Amino acid sequence: MKLNVAVQMDPIARINIRGDSTFALLLEAQKRGHGLSYYTPDKLSLVGSELFAPVQLLTVRDEQGNHFALGEPRREPLASFDVVLLRQDPPFDLAYITSTHFLERIHPKTLVVNNPASVRNAPEKLFVMDFPQLMPPTLISRDLDEINAFRDTHGAVVMKPLHGHGGAAVFRIMPQDMNFGSLFDMFSVTFREPWVIQRFISNVKHGDKRIILVDGEFAGAVNRVPAADDLRSNMVRGGAAQATELTPREREICATLRPELKKRGLLFVGIDVIDDHLTEINVTSPTGIRAVARLGGPDIAAKIWDAIEAKRGGK
Repeated sequence: MKLNVAVQMDPIARINIRGDSTFALLLEAQKRGHGLSYYTPDKLSLVGSELFAPVQLLTVRDEQGNHFALGEPRREPLASFDVVLLRQDPPFDLAYITSTHFLERIHPKTLVVNNPASVRNAPEKLFVMDFPQLMPPTLISRDLDEINAFRDTHGAVVMKPLHGHGGAAVFRIMPQDMNFGSLFDMFSVTFREPWVIQRFISNVKHGDKRIILVDGEFAGAVNRVPAADDLRSNMVRGGAAQATELTPREREICATLRPELKKRGLLFVGIDVIDDHLTEINVTSPTGIRAVARLGGPDIAAKIWDAIEAKRGGK
């Protein structure tokens, strides 16, 4: 089965291939003989009811600094492709949302991974609130009285922007923290959306586990341990990757999420779990594939393409 695949991603020249999950997907697609084309989301154009982009034929190689080659741009209707990989990174802003509206016009005749309507309707830190029984106590608000009442109940909390990403602007606030007033003022003028306030889990020092689900099934995991002087475990913020196994509670979390992920067409999902508590469900551009592989874990890129090929059966 040979598929004609387009990837919507950030500029490929800028990626760090050592940790880039999109690049891992491209390598696996090329290995299987699928045709690859590339474009960036700012190049999308809706003409009447038809969606176009100036795509370029793409070849990839696992050599940093010499990792891709592009053909000449050619204007193509995206409905002519078998698969479109929706893989640009956040911020999850109006530009991102608009691209999901565009891609929704070609899905599912062209399989968009992940389903663009579900990506739009399942922001990482909001979708997770459908499963409060799996989470630490969490508030989403920008109301000072609500936040203070939550802090009075739960003590130390973590505060972060609702649509933040990559560990940016994540703060621990202690009881009677003298910095809270200034931090509240800063968030008020910086972020228009509400914020996430979550009970602080002290065992984050032992790691924040990224668990990858493919079509609702567990596919692999990596434990991300924060640096000694940092709250954040994101690998782009200096977190160290460690091999890991799932706890019984983590398997229960995966099983609980599976039906909803499958129903929404969220084929490639990365969930974050701290001390057996679910904190985020990442659907926009999940990462972790290459870290899992480097630590001797399963080939998640192959699992994803197995799932895509099964959904495009008969092509």
